[in-house]
Amino acid sequence: MAPIVIALFSFGMSMWKLGRPKSFVFDEVYYVDGARDLLKYGVEVTGKAPEFIVHPPVGKWFIGFGIKIFGDNSFGWRVAVALVGALTIILVARIALHLFNSQSISALAAGLMAMDGLHLVHSRTALLDLFLTFFVLCGALSWLKGNYWVTGISFGLAIGTKWSGIYFLAIFALMTIYRDYIQNKEKYLQHLMLIKFKSVLKRVTQFILLPIAVYITSWAGWFLSSRGWDRHWAQDRGSAFTFIPDSIRSFWHYHAEILNFHTSLTEHHSYQANPWSWLVMGRPTSFFYETPKNCGASACSQEILALGTPLLWWAFTIALAILVGYWIASALHRRIDKNISFILSGVIAGYLPWFFFQKRTVFTFYAVVFEPFLILALTYCLHKYLGIGPWERSRKIVVILFIGVIAINFAYFMPIFNGSVLSYDQWHQRMWWPSWI
Repeated sequence: MAPIVIALFSFGMSMWKLGRPKSFVFDEVYYVDGARDLLKYGVEVTGKAPEFIVHPPVGKWFIGFGIKIFGDNSFGWRVAVALVGALTIILVARIALHLFNSQSISALAAGLMAMDGLHLVHSRTALLDLFLTFFVLCGALSWLKGNYWVTGISFGLAIGTKWSGIYFLAIFALMTIYRDYIQNKEKYLQHLMLIKFKSVLKRVTQFILLPIAVYITSWAGWFLSSRGWDRHWAQDRGSAFTFIPDSIRSFWHYHAEILNFHTSLTEHHSYQANPWSWLVMGRPTSFFYETPKNCGASACSQEILALGTPLLWWAFTIALAILVGYWIASALHRRIDKNISFILSGVIAGYLPWFFFQKRTVFTFYAVVFEPFLILALTYCLHKYLGIGPWERSRKIVVILFIGVIAINFAYFMPIFNGSVLSYDQWHQRMWWPSWI
């Protein structure tokens, strides 16, 4: 029950004054507008004209459900992401339980996730990244359990939220191939052709055809509506592939344009951050900033800063380095730790691809999608430190003190996670690095 209680507590923090501020925060303006259009037309438009959209619709449908139930207001925009934020904590706990077979360590993972500022800020802001994180975790947990059908559906929904979900699909597909080979090495050698054909066909269905089907289905509104951007692009254009329906060719053209947008997005932004700085929170993204006049001081500040709890993220960096070292050492001895491989695979899928887009405009808050795997990396290190139970009293005290320091650090930065009004001096005291301003 501990992870559920922790998730409920975190949900309460997300729900506290969730409608504040009442205006749009950062990119909410795009996704809330998209959710409104999806509810009304099934596709996104500008006025009565088609609108070119660069992110798939799944996450915006979730935002739309919140609007449908609670109204078109700042609370309705954000309530769905608050709920999903709590569910991600439970999923992280379930994955930790599967990896470490310890309820205490599972609760520890949930607690660390609940004490992160970046996760809390996302849980209070109607962006797409936490929906992506949720589906990635669903896929990762089902993969651990060997349920690859659910894995394929989950990653299909992840890609239907943001295209970066495809990196997780690719990594977990490769790990599945390796897992199949290890588990069935002798069968492959004895009945190579028969087993290989059956296995390949099944895995192609689970990791390629099923995610594609889920992804295309998520665009049903575009197919069913005549309002979609370039919905009829192919009708007046000939093709050598006459057997392909016009709607599919138009869909392909649309996605080629989306790909061109993503690869050519190099416009400078004051809060863009190179991936090298993400782990240490070198340049967090300011989602909202105002200077109200009701704090009882001569100058006031109100900010929502997408900042991971600093001491926690700096601990992530150390834990990740330790796990990489463990993995290299175990690989050299041909005794690879499966848990480390799983954790590092999640970090690689969520983090490594961004290093290949050095000219693209990217932001630190993208890191929330692989943050759960950093939580698991730190949990792995703490589990190793504690050893096999019963744990030594001195080591338990050290871990408890560590958690206490993280909790204090999280509480100290809480006002800039939830947009509380502070005096300017109080706000400035929390700007530990000049690059945070």
